[in-house]
Amino acid sequence: MSSAVPGTHTVSPHGAATGKPKNPHAGPWILAATILGSSLSFIDGTVVNVALPTLQRDLHATGADVQWVVEAYALFLAALILVGGSLGDRLGRRLVYVTGIIIFTLASLWCGLAPNVTQLIAGRAVQGIGGALLVPGSLAIISAAFEGDRRGKAIGTWSGFTTVTSALGPVLGGWLIQNTSWRWVFFINAPLAALTLVLVFRHVPESRDEGEKGRLDVLGAALVTLGLAGVVYGLIEWGATTRLSDPVVLGPLIGGLVALALFILAEDRERNPMMPLSLFRSRTFSGANALTLFLYGGLGGALYFLPFNLQQVQGYSPTAAGAALLPFTAIVFLFSRWTGGLVGRIGAKIPLTIGPLIVAAGFALFARPGVGGSYWTTFFPAVVVMSVGMALVIAPLTTTVMGAVAQNRSGLASGVNNAVSRTAGLLAIAVLGIVVATAFNSNLDKNLAAAKAPPAVVSAINGQRAKLAGAQVPASVGAPERAVLRRAVGESYVSGFRLAMLTSAALAILSAAIAFVFIEGKGAAGPQSATQAAGARTGVHERQPRPAR
Repeated sequence: MSSAVPGTHTVSPHGAATGKPKNPHAGPWILAATILGSSLSFIDGTVVNVALPTLQRDLHATGADVQWVVEAYALFLAALILVGGSLGDRLGRRLVYVTGIIIFTLASLWCGLAPNVTQLIAGRAVQGIGGALLVPGSLAIISAAFEGDRRGKAIGTWSGFTTVTSALGPVLGGWLIQNTSWRWVFFINAPLAALTLVLVFRHVPESRDEGEKGRLDVLGAALVTLGLAGVVYGLIEWGATTRLSDPVVLGPLIGGLVALALFILAEDRERNPMMPLSLFRSRTFSGANALTLFLYGGLGGALYFLPFNLQQVQGYSPTAAGAALLPFTAIVFLFSRWTGGLVGRIGAKIPLTIGPLIVAAGFALFARPGVGGSYWTTFFPAVVVMSVGMALVIAPLTTTVMGAVAQNRSGLASGVNNAVSRTAGLLAIAVLGIVVATAFNSNLDKNLAAAKAPPAVVSAINGQRAKLAGAQVPASVGAPERAVLRRAVGESYVSGFRLAMLTSAALAILSAAIAFVFIEGKGAAGPQSATQAAGARTGVHERQPRPAR
């Protein structure tokens, strides 16, 4: 899996590399170049969530607008990440990696300079395209530059350092937001990118897969992008209008579903598909990806809505909100190596069943706090429990996905699972946005009525419903009444947040049930043993083209 979540990764899904470094001492520099480049995307994926409440206020954005700030990036990254890996294999991994870094950096500057939320969303979409070229390239370059045991150690080093940078990113981002501006969350990418490019041009050799001769699956990439875009647009508009029958909602939803159906048909007929459907003939592979879809959907939704609760309702500073999830990264980082060894001793079925149940308990704990209270007694227990559950899942899930298929397809299987995990978060944020908005609006009506606010004040707050917890009480209201009304808005958001967390808990329980039914226990025969699958994480694997129909 990928570092969309700290502690996870994917291997290059394609063929054998050509292009070892000419300088035998270049290894550390190659690692530095890939770690820095990967960190651009991984940090951005976590730190932007911390910035959302502040940029919502500064750009006068609605709840749907800030959803698109995240979704525009996630959409293109999820839809095009497999194509990005294929382009690197065909055109040259260093070339595509550099291209991704340049596109990502220019888009970051666009985001930082954006005068309004529309331009920010457009810049985020371009960032996603750059990320789709950048993310798969880092491990592909490592796999091409290192051999044998050195490759495994290099990937381990890469994984460890990118986990640390992903953890520190929200804290640094929170500090920048608090002391400078949310725009520096994007500007900070420029010096990191410049340093990365210097290292790449000086130390990273070019490599490509000389056996990758098939055409690029352009039709598949176009259909999945259009399909996901239509579904996500429809869901976000549904949350904004609360009416499924609205043509602005129903039209994109139907169009998106049709495009996704055509994507599946196209992949079944394509000679070199970006997502070979034959992989899903494996019961274990299908089950592992269904588990990923529901569990990572719940996780992505929880991590999206939490910063709004912490900053807009609980009054946390951006720095404190960024630090709130540090225990998550620390626990996953410290225990993933141990849980990876569980697969060889007890199989993957037990940790992949118990882990999501623990995560579900963590999500349920997030639903417990109201407005106010110490972090240590409100959100900290939830973060710890959720983290322990995810630590049980991540390494066994990676091994299971790659062990469910033949060894020469394990890298491709990992890439598909990476795309599924990103798609899960993309869809969950849109779906849970409907849950939060519906509960918020319903409870706001009750809370404003209970507060007995003047009609003019109620009208002013109602005009800001689309901002959810970001709705502001008019400045003309006195301090005592302001506190009551502010609490009414906060409690309304908390009601929606609680429902979203309980929905995430239900998704995690469903993923545990899927693991119990579909994941094989210890000793079950499969395409690879657990040991072979774990070893495959350090290799590069050939994708076998299928005959055209």
